[in-house]
Amino acid sequence: MMENNFDPQERIAYLSRTLDEHNYNYYVLNAPTIDDREFDRLMHELEQLEAQYPQYASPDSPTRHVGSDINHSFVQVEHTYPMLSLSNTYSIEEVAAFYERVRQGLDDAPFHLVGELKFDGTSISLTYENGRLKRAVTRGDGTRGDDVTRNVRTIRSIPVVLRGDDYPDLFEIRGEVLMPWKSFDTLNEERERQEEPLFANPRNAASGTLKLQNPAVVASRGLDAYFYYLLGDKLPGDDHYENLQCARRWGFKISNAMRVLHSLQEVKEYINYWDVERRNLPVATDGIVLKVASLEQQRDLGYTAKSPRWAIAYKFQAEEAVTELKSVDFQVGRSGTITPVANLEPVLLSGTVVKRASLHNEDIIRSLDLHIGDMVHVEKGGEIIPKITAVDADKRRPGSEPVQFVRNCPECGAALVREEGEAAWYCPDSNHCPPQIKGRIEHFISRKAMDIEDLGPETVAAFYERGMVCNVADLYILTIDDVAALKLQGRKWASNIIRSIERSKSVPFARVLFALGIRFVGETVAKRLATAFGSMAKLREATVEELMAVPDIGERIAHSVVEYMSDIDNLLLIERLAQYGVAMEVEASAPVELRRNIFEGAAIVISGTFKHHSRDEYKAMIEQYGGRNVASVSGATKYLLAGDNMGPAKLEKATRLGVQIISEDDFLGMINSMNS
Repeated sequence: MMENNFDPQERIAYLSRTLDEHNYNYYVLNAPTIDDREFDRLMHELEQLEAQYPQYASPDSPTRHVGSDINHSFVQVEHTYPMLSLSNTYSIEEVAAFYERVRQGLDDAPFHLVGELKFDGTSISLTYENGRLKRAVTRGDGTRGDDVTRNVRTIRSIPVVLRGDDYPDLFEIRGEVLMPWKSFDTLNEERERQEEPLFANPRNAASGTLKLQNPAVVASRGLDAYFYYLLGDKLPGDDHYENLQCARRWGFKISNAMRVLHSLQEVKEYINYWDVERRNLPVATDGIVLKVASLEQQRDLGYTAKSPRWAIAYKFQAEEAVTELKSVDFQVGRSGTITPVANLEPVLLSGTVVKRASLHNEDIIRSLDLHIGDMVHVEKGGEIIPKITAVDADKRRPGSEPVQFVRNCPECGAALVREEGEAAWYCPDSNHCPPQIKGRIEHFISRKAMDIEDLGPETVAAFYERGMVCNVADLYILTIDDVAALKLQGRKWASNIIRSIERSKSVPFARVLFALGIRFVGETVAKRLATAFGSMAKLREATVEELMAVPDIGERIAHSVVEYMSDIDNLLLIERLAQYGVAMEVEASAPVELRRNIFEGAAIVISGTFKHHSRDEYKAMIEQYGGRNVASVSGATKYLLAGDNMGPAKLEKATRLGVQIISEDDFLGMINSMNS
């Protein structure tokens, strides 16, 4: 039962901050601090709360986007088809629920699934034109990723030229770049001899290797790749399994573990078999993936904002070991959150040596009743992130000291704060705490903010540690000689950085607002504020009530903006940025943002293929104009947007229920008439 003092707004805010931090740790730093199961639990709680209290849901909520592994040392390329993540399940009951959702979504039409191993590597998308590898792009943020073609060409299991002659002229194939256990062990042995930091697991090693600037080093590390999905306009057929068998003939490495599954019972048997046999594989796996085999049925089922409705990942249960807790460190995240980390007596778990484990927060430490020297049960959730799940109290030594959570920031000494309803302690001194300062600089230079190229975490850290950049305004007084003095790369690199910093002065005001890193002000909220107030001067004077009058701006965001604008250090920072030429108002010629909700609240189903725009583009238009995308036709459906080759079951049901069926031209005409 929910406590009387439960504040849904505060809980939603806490979950949003926490999940954003974990996304950053996983996709950018390659150093996650919680396992997939815990992440999914937090995400599910946030989704439920946002559904129950939509007035507190932010447009920039983690429930509405996927994480990003974009590296600005590479050229970014937009994906032809978005690369979304999969929803995770952890029990047969959840798999059965997915099976039932698919059945209902297809209106009881016959279907079958394809089972595949979920390889634990880094996602890659390859484009082939006339039988030759044209481009290799990482998943990135799902919309665009890094062009790593030169590195991918060094992976021997990836064909540069295809075999045979029956492949499409242009197609895309997706897969997973992996580091086999043997290559991983060899690499870590070499790094240990060189006294370099060891990779925690093969996924991190594969991801880090693929982002190296030297293809020769990439080639030396023994990467491998398996492929699992084919996309394009002229694929061999409608069946996913058969398409991948064709890809096998063309020279791609397709897992022999892939199976066609005709019933829920066959799905269960497949899961049970690979839960045991995966331990004999030469590469890391952390689950299986189930996909609807028919591509037409996949299109009919469609997508949520983050994942396809026609596929799901089942994650294997974690393995466990017992070892001694030696000590506990306290780390400060870029948003100020304090995370306790356990130092362990090294123990072998899931093929890797585990020395550290996350303890998450003070409540976890208390619930475990942890003492230094305890024998603890360590689990690798998803075979990646170790965590302590239990203590063997019977083996506790007399006089051992209980683990005490710190009350002052280990980096800057400030007294920690824990807000009501939150589990985490955080450091409030964001303007003087080194990890937070460096984190804000990294956010400021990111692509969606000021887009300052050739700068990364290492360079930012070097600037900060030498006292060259203590806040984002200091970037604008750097010279080529300053940057070159770091001796990280040559003078040409230094010149490129200074040129990019200078270019950032032309970044629109909305992105400047986003770049400042005001708590709860994401990309969409920043656009709303810029449109509503027009300048930093007016925004600085805005009251909570005036801010809340702006669409999508709730009380939490409004208070955060007012608090930020009340801090003298923040105001001095803004004044310096303005002096250096950073945009502080909307350009006079900038168009006024209009929100036309012509489909307000209407449930709209999309089916078939289209000429003028992609299905995803039409779904975005529906949401832009106030509508809701739904997967199946029901009595509550307002419109069926019908393209070519649409599913006959949907058409029949829509006709029977009296749902208005509109063509692609009808849909565009409705929008154009409202905007004219």
